[in-house]
Amino acid sequence: MVIVGGGTAGWMTAAAMATVLRRDRWHIELVESDAIGTIGVGEATIPAIHDFNRKVGLDERDFMRKTNATFKLGIEFVDWSRIGTAYMHPFGRFGFDINGVAFHHYWVREQQRGDRTPFGDYCLPHVAGKRGRFALPVNDPRSVLSTYSYAFHFDAGLYARYLRGIAERSGVVRTEGRIVDVALRGEDGFVESVELDDGRRVTGDLFIDCSGFRALLIGQALGVEYESWQHWLPCDRALAVPSANPDSLDPFTRSTAHAAGWQWRIPLQHRTGNGHVFSSAHMDEDVAGRILLDNLEREALGEPRTIRFVAGRRRTMWEKNCIAIGLSGGFLEPLESTSIYLIQAVIMKLIERFPGEDFDEVEIADFNRQVARSFEQVRDFIILHYKATDRNDSEFWNYCRNMAIPDSLDYRMQTFHETGYVVYDRRELFIETNWAAVLLGQGIVPRTTDLRVDCVPRSAVLDRLAQMRQVIAAAVEQMPPHAETVSAYCPAVVG
Repeated sequence: MVIVGGGTAGWMTAAAMATVLRRDRWHIELVESDAIGTIGVGEATIPAIHDFNRKVGLDERDFMRKTNATFKLGIEFVDWSRIGTAYMHPFGRFGFDINGVAFHHYWVREQQRGDRTPFGDYCLPHVAGKRGRFALPVNDPRSVLSTYSYAFHFDAGLYARYLRGIAERSGVVRTEGRIVDVALRGEDGFVESVELDDGRRVTGDLFIDCSGFRALLIGQALGVEYESWQHWLPCDRALAVPSANPDSLDPFTRSTAHAAGWQWRIPLQHRTGNGHVFSSAHMDEDVAGRILLDNLEREALGEPRTIRFVAGRRRTMWEKNCIAIGLSGGFLEPLESTSIYLIQAVIMKLIERFPGEDFDEVEIADFNRQVARSFEQVRDFIILHYKATDRNDSEFWNYCRNMAIPDSLDYRMQTFHETGYVVYDRRELFIETNWAAVLLGQGIVPRTTDLRVDCVPRSAVLDRLAQMRQVIAAAVEQMPPHAETVSAYCPAVVG
């Protein structure tokens, strides 16, 4: 197996493959050049990363210390539905189902009756995040401390380095060199080898393209077309810059909407990651840079660097004997911190559908269908943030508010607006609680609720709601500040 490119995608792939493939049958070689930089925008993650970390045998405390990591309870969205509004998409449950009906139906009904208690008051990670507190969840289902999960903020470059150590200890061979040519077999068009700038040739049976936006194998050599989703996701630029940390260490990512995009803020132990994602059709890069720098909490630690991209994916991620993983296969802006998840999803699907010597076309087609569906489901979730807005203060937001959207997303939005039901597949990344958080947060309020809500006496419902708030508030009160938890659990060993 030859992995072309390092970075997060390459070393995640190498570490995972080294844990599942027998050394006596598979030789894994990763080719990368120190002269070629990596994008490294994925410093925020979602809870699914725990599955990958367990897969490769990663020690959480050690990895967090060596990547300057902090904990993450969710993402706060500021000024998205309207200027002056804010909500959080937390990694946890909102309330508890009552009489078999999802909690948000009861909350909506009480809102219709005049209650103004925020939805987030019924979600522990939301309350804890806003108070700057964090404690590891527990396994006891009787405890409210079991109702949430967490993810990480970390330095993506250090994460790749950490995974490189795991991979090389497991037998992966790293070859330094810049690829200047790709050779295809004449009889079937499969990738045969890659040629390095010093004349060496690296051959293999299976090639993994982790070469980033260059897509050396899947795009340039094999000619697989890229399907643009820019008409739904018009942002095509990002300016990224680190800054000094503020006095507090928030356990959540922040996304603040601006006139033609949004700005991320990701707090690490040693610095804060910042970036402005914007549409170049609606804003000049110099203006975008000023907005970014003007909205930093502390002084910048460098000059902003530009990342250019087009949202979308390859029409097929697996072509012949080549699988695209990471930016070579597709890119969705990091609004919901899914960049690393999508790398992980393709890796796990490859492990599940690992090819035999014949590269069965049925297996490849099924792989491509499932990976495409994963990308499309995440795509729809991100589009929702742009479409469901009342902002009319710029040409960009007018475009987003009025644009046609995929039928799959339109159906979800209309169903929730009319009935309060969340349309989702339990195999999806984002499930009922995720969709409800963003749909309600973006201002889509159901016209009606489940009829079973009225089968429970209102007095009993109000008692349950009050009890939920009290239990959550009491649990958060006992949590230590996030910075204290980080200091005790995983103090950084690198600056």
